[in-house]
Amino acid sequence: MPIPQPASLPDFLYGTAWKEDLTPALVELAVRMGFRGIDTANQRRHYFEAGVGQGLAAAYRGGSVTRADLFLQTKFTYRPGQDHRLPYDPAANLSVQVAQSMASSLEHLGTDHVDSYVLHGPSSGHGWTEADAEVWEAMMKERDAGRTRLLGVSNVSLRHLEQMVTLHSEGPAFVQNRCYARLGWDREVRFFCHEHRIIYQGFSLLTANAEVLHDPLVARLAAGANATPAQVVFAFARKIGMLPLTGTSNAEHMKQDLASSGLALPPTAVLAMESLAG
Repeated sequence: MPIPQPASLPDFLYGTAWKEDLTPALVELAVRMGFRGIDTANQRRHYFEAGVGQGLAAAYRGGSVTRADLFLQTKFTYRPGQDHRLPYDPAANLSVQVAQSMASSLEHLGTDHVDSYVLHGPSSGHGWTEADAEVWEAMMKERDAGRTRLLGVSNVSLRHLEQMVTLHSEGPAFVQNRCYARLGWDREVRFFCHEHRIIYQGFSLLTANAEVLHDPLVARLAAGANATPAQVVFAFARKIGMLPLTGTSNAEHMKQDLASSGLALPPTAVLAMESLAG
């Protein structure tokens, strides 16, 4: 059953990774096509966050949207995930780095707050560390100061989440993970999120699952609904409680992806897709 969502949360997020100099134009295009949720990160290695802000400014100038119409999500990224273009002082403690990264993000995005601030992956793949605990507490302070409404964490395992919610007074509002069909569409983490009323954001739903897009079941569902295989995947994702991301740079695909919100899949099809490769 889909998880109840805050009224201001869109049903699709536009991801801005790996777009470099095309970022401003693609963000403006995505907003113009109808996306109201934008996902980025203050990690110049993979994102051009200032370019996202340029695209948003162009969209605002165009008059079709205001800041209040949009859901903006950015991330704090540890030093090992960055290149030399850092949004904070690497010699500072982690709490200061979180605050500096947030201040930089707000400047990049031309706003006084973001809607969601996400830890861009724990510091260790083996469990929730003291460093993660310090960063999470610092992120909570950013939230309490009004610089973000909600908090999240990405690239996490079930073990990370279990340790996190045990240690802290509050857990995340969002979990954002790369989602593989062959691993049951991240079933264990999704179930944990459902039990704890955490909204699961799924990314790489297409790029990580090329085999699904060519599966006969998906082809039949797409043909029967006069839809594309990608639309079927996004409709399926919503049906099992995900908030999907797409990062397409194609205007027609943007239009199609957004239209997937109107595609209804029968329960039998959802069950079959859940077990496609997991």
